[in-house]
Amino acid sequence: MGYGADAAKRHGGVGRIDLRSDTVTHPTPEMRAAMASAEVGDDVFEDDPTVVELEERAADLLGKQAGLFVPSGTMGNLVSLMAHVARGGEVITPAEGHIPNDEAANYAVVVGAGLRPIAETPEGEMPLDAIEEAIQDGSDPHSAITSLVVVENCHAHTFSRPITPAYMKALRGRLAAKKIPIHVDGARLFNAAIALGVPARDLVRDADSASFCLSKGLAAPIGSVVVGSKEFIWTARRARKLLGGGMRQVGILAAAGLVALSDGPEGTVQRLADDHVNARRLAEAMTEMPGVLSPGHIAQPIGERLDPSRVATNFVIFKVEGGVKRRAKFLEQLEKRGVLMVAYPHGQIRAVTHYGIGASEIDATIAATREALRASA
Repeated sequence: MGYGADAAKRHGGVGRIDLRSDTVTHPTPEMRAAMASAEVGDDVFEDDPTVVELEERAADLLGKQAGLFVPSGTMGNLVSLMAHVARGGEVITPAEGHIPNDEAANYAVVVGAGLRPIAETPEGEMPLDAIEEAIQDGSDPHSAITSLVVVENCHAHTFSRPITPAYMKALRGRLAAKKIPIHVDGARLFNAAIALGVPARDLVRDADSASFCLSKGLAAPIGSVVVGSKEFIWTARRARKLLGGGMRQVGILAAAGLVALSDGPEGTVQRLADDHVNARRLAEAMTEMPGVLSPGHIAQPIGERLDPSRVATNFVIFKVEGGVKRRAKFLEQLEKRGVLMVAYPHGQIRAVTHYGIGASEIDATIAATREALRASA
C-alpha cells in the first residue's frame, strides 16, 4: 500500500516513511468498520461475544485449548510468567530477549522470579546443551527452582529470525523428563510462520503457552492474545485481573484482531510476506552503499558488509561506519529526508517494514538512506 493521501493520513498527516517499528501501523479500513459495528458485552464477566470469538479463533489457530485477550505483549508475557512460575522460581530466557531487556524487570518486581539468560546463536536459538546446563538442582536449598523456559519467536536481535518447529521439538525432548514448561514469546509469531511456510500452530505445538501481538505487523490498534490449556488460561486470567487488565466492552478492540486473523482478503497474516520482500530489497540495496556495515554482535558476527540473506522477516539491522556519533548524525539526516529508523542496542540501527510500506516507500527509503550516508560522513 502506498503513501498517497490516505497513507499520509494514517501516519499522522505528514507523509513520512516510518520504519521505527511495525507498531506504528494504523488499522485497516476493514478493521475500522468492524470496530464501529462490534457486538460487545462485559469482558470481566466473560460475556463480550467479540472477545470470546477472538480468543477462540486464536486458540484454534495455534492448536491450544483456550485464549486470553490482553492489552499488550508485555502483559501477555507477564501473566504467562505469573501462571507458570512460583515466587523464587527461575526462568531460562534468551539473553537478548524481550523479557530480560524490555519489560521493566516485571519478572522480578511482580512475579518474584529470577532469570537465567542464555546467549543465543546467530539464528536466535539458545543452544540446547546450554539450556540443560542452566537447569538448577531443585533438591539443593541453595538453588532456585528452574520453572520455565522462554523462547522468543521471531528473535528480534538476530534480524528477527524465525525459530523452527524442529528446534522446538528438540527443546521439548530435552525438557520432557524434568517437566519444565515452555512459553513462546511470539510477538511476531505469524511473521515466523510466513517466513518458514508452516502453520503457526506448528511453531507452538511443543510449547505449553504462547503469546502473540495483534498490534505489530498484523496492524490491529491494540492487544495481544495468550493461548494455552484451559487451566493455564484460568490462572492467567486471574493474573490479568491482579494487574488491572480486566476490560469491559473491549469487543470494540477485539473486532480488529478478528479481522487480522481472518482467512479472507481482509486478513493481515498472509500480507506479512510483502513486508519480508520489502525488507530484503532494502537490505540488498543497502549492502552496496559505502558506510553501511554488518550489525555485528550476534545478528551477523562475521564480515564487514551487511548480508541481505540474513533478512528472513521484516527487520533490517545494520551499523554505519563511524560509531554511535555517526549513527546519530545519520538518523538526523534521514529524518530530514522524511524517513524514520531507530537506534538499536550495541550501536546498531533498525528498520522495520510493515503495513503501509510498499515498493514506492522502499524506493524512497533507499534514496534517502544513500543521501543521509553522504550527508553524515
